[in-house]
Amino acid sequence: MIRSYWRKGKKQKRILIVLGIVFLLAIFFLRDDYQPALLFLRKFIFIILLIGFFLWFTLFKFRGAPSAGRRLLILLGIFAFFISLWFFGWKLNLYQYMQTYNVFNNLNKVEINELPLTQNERIQPFNNIVTMAYESIGETQEVSLPQLVRVDSTNQWTMAVQPAKEYTWQRINDNTEEIFTVESTSPFPRFSNENRVPVTFSIGESLAFSRNTYNAVVQRFNFFQLFTLEPSDVFYMKNDLGKWVQVVSLIKWKGFFFPYPTYGGVMVIEAGEHNIKDYLERISVGKGTYIAPSKINSFPYLISQNTLAEKVSRIQAQSLQFLGGFTDPLPWNMKTAVKIPELPDDQNQQPFVTDFNFEGMKVGAQDGLYHWFGLEPIGDERTSLAYSVMIPADGTDMLYYYDHSSKKEGMAGVSAMPLKVVESRKEYDWNVNKAVEFRPFIKYIAGRKRLFVLGTVAAVRDSSKQFDGAATPDLALVDAEYRDVIWIDAKHPSNWTTTILQQLGETWKASERLTEEQLYPNKINLDLDKVIPRDSLRIDSTATQSLPDTSANPD
Repeated sequence: MIRSYWRKGKKQKRILIVLGIVFLLAIFFLRDDYQPALLFLRKFIFIILLIGFFLWFTLFKFRGAPSAGRRLLILLGIFAFFISLWFFGWKLNLYQYMQTYNVFNNLNKVEINELPLTQNERIQPFNNIVTMAYESIGETQEVSLPQLVRVDSTNQWTMAVQPAKEYTWQRINDNTEEIFTVESTSPFPRFSNENRVPVTFSIGESLAFSRNTYNAVVQRFNFFQLFTLEPSDVFYMKNDLGKWVQVVSLIKWKGFFFPYPTYGGVMVIEAGEHNIKDYLERISVGKGTYIAPSKINSFPYLISQNTLAEKVSRIQAQSLQFLGGFTDPLPWNMKTAVKIPELPDDQNQQPFVTDFNFEGMKVGAQDGLYHWFGLEPIGDERTSLAYSVMIPADGTDMLYYYDHSSKKEGMAGVSAMPLKVVESRKEYDWNVNKAVEFRPFIKYIAGRKRLFVLGTVAAVRDSSKQFDGAATPDLALVDAEYRDVIWIDAKHPSNWTTTILQQLGETWKASERLTEEQLYPNKINLDLDKVIPRDSLRIDSTATQSLPDTSANPD
């Protein structure tokens, strides 16, 4: 068709040449628009080839069928094939089952014999931070999703103040001019003064067209990366020079049979004004500096940092369902099958970014930020804690897990925690208050490491889907082993251990036969082990005997 049109004359040739140039330019400049289609081909390449081969074979047989009845049977077979593919692949989630199994087989798993300690515990839940941030901005602004990252050796919530998606002109014309950064360990985070950092990004998550973060990053990909890489979560942090940068986590799809997501490195976007040079660079070759996973260790600010996409860490944690074998998660087995619990009242599900300290543990793990999961048995009625999973948040290809189930520790999982908190404070109106984000709190107390779960009580309006942040939230610690709830003061974290010992110390002492030294190793010994000198009057008995008897009659 095109060849015959080409032969008609010079005018037709010019038209085809112009259309060809326009097509090539569109292919080059619109990479961000059709890249999702390329990713779809990559993710389902095996299924697409299987369908293509099946259709080619059946249609070949259809054409050569000698009778209408034979052709009708072939059509019914095609229909049955697609129904079966949908039912087993998507309805029964067997495609995701095989995808998760691929993750399990290609994951570096390390079982640890003791839990690491937690440090720098965050106080406010995720949605409280979001609510308080929106209380501090104007009508045409919005904040990006808060992310917990390390900034100047402290853990902080960072988020960008950017043009709101409802205001198109601002998204086209304005920049991201400010970043909120608040300490995660503070019970009353401030969104003013030094916590508002003036920094300009001409590329942002809510900005339009080529200034959108997703579009700019995709434009930066080379030809092969268009088929394998996918932009995900966006983080704001300081680089090694102390300058604020925008770090985009990338997901890389691997494998041919049932491709699976892995950590694909990051794309780093530096701050800068919006100008014509910036515009030409964005629409042509995109924006950002790609750092592959193998190069992360060359950038200290990315080590032990939080740059891992939650989509990747969730499927890695879920893959532990295959610890008992390929068939163990199937309905007739399920001996070690586990799930990531989803709490209906919680608006921020696992993983929870937690600061772990592996000091003294010979597992080769670095201290820093990890994605923590508390996996539970797959049944809805089973709420025990089966595994504690720690995945390095900097994308290191490792997964550390502690098997509570095989050690028969009888720990309660996070699904059981909300009701225990409600039971401990019956005077609360639990219709408008929710216990949320039960994250790990592991400390060395009374002679051994003990696992608690730290939850925050957040208020929510009946007409609102968001939590209403409180400056000083109520905090509850639940002993995962003894199931007791300890209410602690958010303003005085240094007193938490003392509060725990005051409530549970005697219980532990009686149950575990602990000594005073084990229960209170730092207690000052007030027993009198030696004679303490005191002031006294010395009486000489010999001198007393030589005194005259004054009681005798002088006469």
